[in-house]
Amino acid sequence: MQRHIKYTGPDLLFNGVLYAVSALILAVIVYPLYFIVIASFSDPSAVSSGQVWVMPVGFTLDGYKALFADSKIWRAYLNTIIYTGLGTFFSLAVCVFAAYSLSRKDLVFRKPLMLFFIIPMFFSGGLIPTFLTVREFGLYNNFWVMIMPFAVSIYHVIVARTFFSTSIPESLWESARIDGCGNLRFFFQMALPLSNAIIAVLALWTAVGHWNAYFNALIYLREETLMPLQIVLRNILITSQAQASMGTGEAAQIALRTASLVKYGAIIVSTVPIMCVYPFIQMYFNQGVMIGAIKG
Repeated sequence: MQRHIKYTGPDLLFNGVLYAVSALILAVIVYPLYFIVIASFSDPSAVSSGQVWVMPVGFTLDGYKALFADSKIWRAYLNTIIYTGLGTFFSLAVCVFAAYSLSRKDLVFRKPLMLFFIIPMFFSGGLIPTFLTVREFGLYNNFWVMIMPFAVSIYHVIVARTFFSTSIPESLWESARIDGCGNLRFFFQMALPLSNAIIAVLALWTAVGHWNAYFNALIYLREETLMPLQIVLRNILITSQAQASMGTGEAAQIALRTASLVKYGAIIVSTVPIMCVYPFIQMYFNQGVMIGAIKG
């Protein structure tokens, strides 16, 4: 039998204020994203004059045509998808294995090993030593430089270790050990299937990082065929803005108009894939974040 809750005047007032504040916060977050979408289909002069608010004004696809006219973007899209897929898988494999090992109380030298992991969070070798190390390993201007050298995230390891320590009962391990189950088998058959939430969260964090990565490609890659999407979009945007600044008269106006459209189009092209993936793992997101925030 469903119970009907009777709200008093103060309750209704509080709920009204809560809904109003929530709606305002939602509008502040969502509207800039929506504006970028409609601006990418609008006449730049209408955007700059403030005529674009709810719907596109002077509908045009010139920005997307200029963006996709460069054949490099398709190769860059494929590169980024490969970097994101392989990088996420490799990083998850390394971080989850390390986290589970560090969560085991029977691991020898567990605390010194954890300290060894934590120190690089605060003190890094710097760009030049890292560059020299990458080059000595033969990864400079190599496909694998976007996947292997920076696969370990200490923060991800700590979050996953906390999950294994707090969410996998010690009694489960003791029962499995009585039945002759070892650490490796316990990890794959029991701990891993129970870790969907944290794995989904770490996968999202890692995938977003790989998808948006540009600095490593800027430093360690030289071949255009290896460049990820973010670098190619950056180069297209810089080129279009340079053409607009060097032109004169009507040609300069057309180039400036195209550069403005390309700017909005580049944002859409680079963010839509991640936004499409997020709803499928959103249900795990809050749970995974709170696991890492409550205990360390």
